[in-house]
Amino acid sequence: MSRIAAWVRSTPVRTFILYPLAVVAWELLINNGTMRFEPWFVPLLAWGYLQYRLVGKYRLRHGGGGPGMDTPPERLVTTGPFAICRNPMYLGHVIFLIGLTLTFQSALAALLTVATVIWFHLRVRRDERRLTERFGQPYADYMARVKRWIPELF
Repeated sequence: MSRIAAWVRSTPVRTFILYPLAVVAWELLINNGTMRFEPWFVPLLAWGYLQYRLVGKYRLRHGGGGPGMDTPPERLVTTGPFAICRNPMYLGHVIFLIGLTLTFQSALAALLTVATVIWFHLRVRRDERRLTERFGQPYADYMARVKRWIPELF
């Protein structure tokens, strides 16, 4: 795969660069060069991006490995943000996309958000199988103790 194709296939590139560009272009196109913009929701964009970045640095520092599951962590990380939610990095993506939807009041952004949530949920299920194989009972205990997405709920 070429470097450009690999870059485009990268989940963070899609979420934080390509989807926002597509939404802005689409909204400008369908609204004759104007766009709805609700500044009250911009903090969700910042929150989601910062959560993804900062939690990613935390995971790399404490778990080793590489970004994403292509190079899985060498050590199980169950502290910090991972003590509250098993997938705080992926949740950062979702928070950002909800912010994108609300900031631009965009049906396209809403569609991308729903599709991404479904995709992440399927990806998480696959990641959980791999992490269970890698870390065994300690990971199974962690899954029993910490919710997948929303602390104390789901």
